[in-house]
Amino acid sequence: MTSHFRKWRCAGTGMAIAALAATGTTAQAQSFYTDAAKPYAGTTIRVLDEITPLQETLSKIVPDFEKETGIKVDWELLNHFEVINKGQADMLSGRGYYDAVMLHGFQIGPMLAAEVVRPIDEFVKNPKLSNPALDADDFIPGPYKSAAFYKGKQYGFINWNYNQVYWARADLLNDPTEQAAFKAKYGYDLAPAKTIEQMRDIAEFFTRKKGSTLAGKPLDTDIYGIVLEGIKGGSTFLTMWGNFIRNYGGDIMDADGKPTFDRPENVAAIKMWASLWKFAPPGTAEASLIDVPTIMGNGIAAQTTAWSDFVLGIDKAGKSPYAGKFVYGPIPAKAGREASRAADSEPSVTVISAASKHPEATFLFMQWLAEKKQQEKLIVAGEGGVPIRNSSWAMPVLADGPQKGLFVAMKSTLDVSRSKPKMPKFFEIYDELSGLAQEIGLGKVTPEDGAKLGQQILVKYCGEKCTL
Repeated sequence: MTSHFRKWRCAGTGMAIAALAATGTTAQAQSFYTDAAKPYAGTTIRVLDEITPLQETLSKIVPDFEKETGIKVDWELLNHFEVINKGQADMLSGRGYYDAVMLHGFQIGPMLAAEVVRPIDEFVKNPKLSNPALDADDFIPGPYKSAAFYKGKQYGFINWNYNQVYWARADLLNDPTEQAAFKAKYGYDLAPAKTIEQMRDIAEFFTRKKGSTLAGKPLDTDIYGIVLEGIKGGSTFLTMWGNFIRNYGGDIMDADGKPTFDRPENVAAIKMWASLWKFAPPGTAEASLIDVPTIMGNGIAAQTTAWSDFVLGIDKAGKSPYAGKFVYGPIPAKAGREASRAADSEPSVTVISAASKHPEATFLFMQWLAEKKQQEKLIVAGEGGVPIRNSSWAMPVLADGPQKGLFVAMKSTLDVSRSKPKMPKFFEIYDELSGLAQEIGLGKVTPEDGAKLGQQILVKYCGEKCTL
């Protein structure tokens, strides 16, 4: 889930890419792709992807592939909802207009069930197409293995490791007056929340009305202790599921895919999630994943959990008056369950449509994109990014740059990240659970009743098993 409707561009992108391009590829990689692509030179492949800052930066690198291989790439970028609807429609129709389509993790189950995704094992095993320098062991394992594979077959390489992080106002958490008042009220030091319970205390503490004092100054507007996504759709329910239910030791189904929405751990997690709404801005039920970073950037909320790629565009000079005044951390865990922490994420892969007329050329492009050199270009050109490879964490722009705290938080999420279960009826289920989550947040449905209703929804669509 990403910045679907908002574009930003990084200063110096063109110079960064030009400098990297001047170094050239390694002789092995260059000769491999030049030779491997000879049978497909002159071919045009169509690839559908999502428009985000990450993809916009990558679009400037794609011409390098065309020069190296002679394969033309018609790379189409659409917003989040369009890339889902248009991509799935093309794949399900069997038309094959797109050779490759980006799928979010939650889309993989429905598309596998429809048998419209082509496995890539035959290409991976083909020495004429598979680059021995790929180093697949370097991919961050949790997202890669859970998203790109199913029942022993590989369906792609990891492309986009969308993930959530904890995000707070460091200027407020570090203020001596606020620290003293917090310690007096709660009995422990004010700091970025490590547990969900601490996040709740911070949310309560910093929710104040206009005219109150904050960090020694009177407020000219209300401030809120937390901002949450609450809109029906988006990632409202996914956040409740990944950041709360799973951190409480619960889940909406068991390891065999059997619905377990009404288990006690889930009820406790939902209660905590719903309790945070009273410390969030009015209109939370209409707040989208786009509104969350906007509110944080405007400084009217003390903390949140947010998609990290949104943060990349906010915590920069000129993008927010609070740029440089934020702090990041892992998604807070349930107290006592820190060793079993979870975090919502959305590993996404580009897959080859079963109707593609150019699968070999498409495979070469997908493989090329996932290689170290291209990933390094992407991160340098974007002055940061969301890594798909472990080796990327050591890059200076991530390890020593101005947003290094954000990248440490990203790594903490990706260390425990996994794709959504492969659920054939995901969209039908999510449509109802998303609306239910909103009603729970608004107080129209109790957490206890919500858990019962959630179980009924799962059983209605799944029967005894929700997964493939």
